Amino acid sequence: MTRLDLSGIWSMTAHPTDHAGVPDRILKESIPAQMPGDNLSALYRAGLVDDPYFGLNELSLQWVGRADWKLERTFELEPGWVGSGTARFRADSLDTIAEIAINGQRIGSSDNMFTAVDIPVPPGVLKIGSNTITVTFTSAERAAAERAAALRYQVPHTTAPVQSPHRNLVRKVQCHSGWDWGPCFMVCGMNGSVELVTGDEPYLTSAPAMSLKHHDEWRLRVEPRFQLPSSEARQHTSTLAVSVYDADGSRCARTETEVSLDPRLEGGDSCAPVELHVPDPQLWWPNGFGDQPLYRVVVEAFGSRIERRVGFRTLEVDREPDQNGESFTLVVNGVAVFAKGANWIPQDAMPGHADAGQLRWLLESAREANMNMLRVWGGGTYESDRFYELCDELGLLIWQDFMFSCALYPSDPEFLASVRREVTHQVLRLKDHASIALWCGNNENVGALNWFDESRQNRDRYLVDYDRLNEGVVGETCRALDPSRLFWPSSPTDGPDQYSDDWKADEKGDMHYWSVWHGGEPFSSYRTVVPRFCSEFGFQSFPSLSCVQTYTHPTHHNVTAPEMEHHQRNPRGNTIIMQTMSRYYRFPNSFDEQLYLSQVQQAHAIRTAVEYWRAGRPRCMGALYWQLNDTWPVASWASIEYGGKWKLLHYAAKRFFAPVLLAAIPVDAHGAALATEDEPAAGWDICLVNDRRRAIRGDLSVRVMGFDGTAYHTQNQHEVSIDPESSTRLHRLSAEDLGADRTSCFGLFEWSESGGEPGRNTTTAQVFFAPPKSCRTGLPEIVADANRTGQGFSITLSTDVPAFDVALDPGDQPGRFTDNMLTLVPGEPVTISWIPADGSPGVDEIGNRLAIRSLNGIGRALEDA
Repeated sequence: MTRLDLSGIWSMTAHPTDHAGVPDRILKESIPAQMPGDNLSALYRAGLVDDPYFGLNELSLQWVGRADWKLERTFELEPGWVGSGTARFRADSLDTIAEIAINGQRIGSSDNMFTAVDIPVPPGVLKIGSNTITVTFTSAERAAAERAAALRYQVPHTTAPVQSPHRNLVRKVQCHSGWDWGPCFMVCGMNGSVELVTGDEPYLTSAPAMSLKHHDEWRLRVEPRFQLPSSEARQHTSTLAVSVYDADGSRCARTETEVSLDPRLEGGDSCAPVELHVPDPQLWWPNGFGDQPLYRVVVEAFGSRIERRVGFRTLEVDREPDQNGESFTLVVNGVAVFAKGANWIPQDAMPGHADAGQLRWLLESAREANMNMLRVWGGGTYESDRFYELCDELGLLIWQDFMFSCALYPSDPEFLASVRREVTHQVLRLKDHASIALWCGNNENVGALNWFDESRQNRDRYLVDYDRLNEGVVGETCRALDPSRLFWPSSPTDGPDQYSDDWKADEKGDMHYWSVWHGGEPFSSYRTVVPRFCSEFGFQSFPSLSCVQTYTHPTHHNVTAPEMEHHQRNPRGNTIIMQTMSRYYRFPNSFDEQLYLSQVQQAHAIRTAVEYWRAGRPRCMGALYWQLNDTWPVASWASIEYGGKWKLLHYAAKRFFAPVLLAAIPVDAHGAALATEDEPAAGWDICLVNDRRRAIRGDLSVRVMGFDGTAYHTQNQHEVSIDPESSTRLHRLSAEDLGADRTSCFGLFEWSESGGEPGRNTTTAQVFFAPPKSCRTGLPEIVADANRTGQGFSITLSTDVPAFDVALDPGDQPGRFTDNMLTLVPGEPVTISWIPADGSPGVDEIGNRLAIRSLNGIGRALEDA
C-alpha cells in the first residue's frame, strides 16, 4: 500500500449563503489554512479576524459558522497511482457536512464528524502530474435548521447565552454550538490524518488488541480488519503475523496464521480473531496503584502493518447489592479503586489552536494532582489517539461518554444508521486502550426527558426515541463490539432500564450533584449525600488576573463589566460567586482580591465534598469534579484555566486526592456529619483515608491555636495502625476542647507516617471553627526566600502570625508550584518549589513578578490593610 499525506497548507475560500454576513474582504481572499485544523483558526492566523477570544469579538464572528467554506489543494502523482482504480481518499474526521471532489468530479460526502471517511476514487479521476482535491463544507448551522424544519415534531435541546440552534440534529461537537462555559463557534475543518492510499492488495485498517485473563494465564486477542481493493472481486490470501514486545523491547510472544479474504462473502473485510499466550506480563495499574507498563503489539499482513500498545490488566465495575443499595466500584486487577479525578472537555474551542504540548501538560497535571480517572464528557468529542495513548502512559482511567448531551435526539432511520457507524468506528478505535474503563451512552439525556415542555407533555414519544437511539443503537452496538466492558446507559442514572430523574438518590448508580452551585445550597449540603459514585459536581471561580488580561481591556476589570460578563456563560454565574463570598468571607476590596477569593472558595467547596465522600468509602467509591480544563479563557468550574495555569483548586486537589488523606468532618451533637450551617458544630471527626494496598502506621497531632499563634489545645496519638483501602476515624475533637472562642482560634491536624522521610510523608488538615468572615485573624508579614535549584527554584515561606490560604501567583509565567494555597504558622517555615515550563524565566525574573496573597488580608478596612 502506498500513502500520500494530504495534511499541510490548503487554500480556503468562503462561499456566502443567505444571511451569512461574510465581510466583503473575506470573500475576496484565498486564505492559507493548516489542515488538520479549522476555518476560524485559519482566519485568525491570516490576520483577517481579531482574536476570537478577546472581549466581545465572539458576537461579531457568528458569520463564520453560517457560511459555506471550500478547502482546496493540489498534489502530484506518479504513474503508479493512475489507472488501477484502487485509490481511496481517507480522513480521520471531517467536521461536519462535507463533499469531496477530485479534479472537479465528486467522489463522496460525509455528514458525521465522528466517523472516519474512506471513499474509493473512481477510475479515470486521478491523473499523472498535478491534481486538485476540494472539500466543500456546508454550514452545519444551516443544515441543522433545514433538518429541524423537516421534523414531524420538535426535538429540543438546552441553550446557552450564545447559541447555534438545533445542535442535536447534526453529528458534530455539541459544545461548538455554545455551552454554559464555552463560546459558540460552529467551526469546520479536518481533524487527524487526511490522505490518499492505493494498492492492489488488502491492507489493515484496524487491529484492536485486548488483554484477557483466563484462570492464571494471560492471553492477547487481536481482531484484524482490512480494506479490500475495489477494482476486483477475488480471494486474497496472506500470512497474518502478530508479535508482542515488552517494555524493554524484547519479543515475548509471536504467532502466525493464514488469512483468506473474499470480498464476495459477507464479512470479507475481517478475519477470525487471533489469540496468543503472553507469559507473566507486568500488570498495568491506575495512577497511585502501580506502574503502567505497555506492551507493543505488531500486526502484519498483505505487506501492511499496524502497531498498538497494550496494558495487561483486568477491570470490572462491581455492582452488588449491599446494606446501602448497590455498589458502584471500579476493580482493577482485583483491587477496589476509589476513582479520583475530573471531567474533561475539548482542549480548545478552535481545534486548530489545540497544542500537543499543552495536551500533555493538562494530562500530566491531572496525574500530578493524584487523579486516576477522567470522564470524557458527552458534549465534546471522542479525543485524539494521542490523548488515549497519554492516558495509558499516565495511568488515567477513562469514563468514556458517547457524544450525546443535554438534549433529546431524533430516531429516524438515517440518523440511527449514522450513529451506528459512529459507535462502530469509535469502539473499534479505542477499545484496546488500557485506560478505557467503561462506556456511557450519554450525558444527562435521561434528565432531559423532563426539561422541556414538549417532552413533559408527551414523555412517551420522546422516551421511545431515547430508547431506540440509546439502547437500540448505541448500547446494542457497543456491547456487541466490546463485551469486556460495562456499557452504562447514561450519566447520571441508577442503571440499565431506569428512566427516572432521581439525581439526588444516593443508593445506587452514579450521581451529578448540583444542589450547591445551581441550587444555591451551602457547602455543607455536600454532606447530605454519600453518592456511590459522583461523576459531576462543581463550583465556579474566576481565572487569574494574568488570564483575565488576555481577554479584557483594563477598563473592564470589574466583574460586572461587559467583557467580564461575556466571559461568564452561566447566566447567574457571577452573582453566585459573589453571593457565596458574602456568605463565608469578608467582601473583597479590589478586583484582584475578588479573583483570588473566588478561587479560594471554589477550592473549599470541592474539598468539602471530596473529603466527606472519601471518608465515606467504601459506600462512595468515586468523585469526578466538574471540570478539569477550559476551551477558552472564561469564568468556569475548571481547576486549570485556559493556557494551562493551575487554579488554587488544582493545588487543593493534589492534597484531597492524595493516597493518604487527613480530613476533619464537622459533626452535630449526635455525632452525625453536620449538613447544615444553621447550627455550630459540636465537634470534628478527624478521619484518615488510606487508598494504598498496604497498611500504614504513624502519629497524629491535634492542635488548636489562636490567631496570634497561642497554643490552646494539643493532643497526640502515636504509632496508630491504619488498614489498607480504608477510612478510619482517629479522633473526635469536641467544641468544649477548643479552649477559646470559636472566632479566635483554628485547628491544625497532622499525620506523620512512620518510617517516611520527614516532611515527605506528612498529611495536614486545617479548619476554622467559625465562618472565615467572623474569624479575628491577624495581618501577617509573609517572607519569601527564593533560591535556584537546578532547572527551577525553591521558595521558603515564613510568617509572624498564622496565615491562611497563602497563594503564590507567578503571573503569566508557564509552570507550576509543588504546593500552593498553604497554611503558615510562626516558627514553622514551609519550602515549596517552582517547576518551570520550557523556556520560562529564572529565579530573579520571576521573583519580580511573584504576588503573594492570603485570606487574612481580604476585606480589611483600609486602616488595617
